[in-house]
Amino acid sequence: MPSSDQLKEGNTMETRTTERGEERVGNSASETWRTLMVVGGVLAILGMLAVVFPFVTGIGIELLLGGLLVVGGLIHAWHALSARGWAGFLGGVALGALYVIAGLVLLVNPVVGLATLTLLVGSFFVVDGVVELYMGLRVRPETNWVGLVVSGVLSLVLAWLILAGWPSTAVWAVGVLFGINLLTTGLAMAAVAMGGRRTERAAVGSGTARPE
Repeated sequence: MPSSDQLKEGNTMETRTTERGEERVGNSASETWRTLMVVGGVLAILGMLAVVFPFVTGIGIELLLGGLLVVGGLIHAWHALSARGWAGFLGGVALGALYVIAGLVLLVNPVVGLATLTLLVGSFFVVDGVVELYMGLRVRPETNWVGLVVSGVLSLVLAWLILAGWPSTAVWAVGVLFGINLLTTGLAMAAVAMGGRRTERAAVGSGTARPE
């Protein structure tokens, strides 16, 4: 059996390890919360701008998607052409050409592309709503099954709002949804940053913070 001195030494080492862990937590919070606050604030501002100017935001997203499709198609075609002996050569070239054509269509006529993108978003919410409703009813009466059902109903309502007024909903749907996503992400990051600031202040108050 360990002696009393060994037990005391073990307890002392454990206490020091705990203190070092608390110090690392405090130092980590003090080093990251400011960056999180800035990034969260920028995202929240961009989200609000996207909600205020949804059509411009939607067109920007559509043009970005078109550019990505063109670049992806060119890379796909280049890969296929560089391996002509590959069994999937023709399929790779055809797929690359399809990507490029789809991207050019979006770039040449962004309004039509935005309407198509809005239709896809509405269809996504239909599928998402049906799946969440099914999952919620399947897991009933497990904890939080009502939350899945409510989320599914909200997705279906949103899908109805988008699809019932399509294509006129293309003016706002994509931009508003993207803006809300940015806004909530920014606010969440800001909330984490506030928690980090509280951790830093608590560490300073207890004397565990690293000196400047």
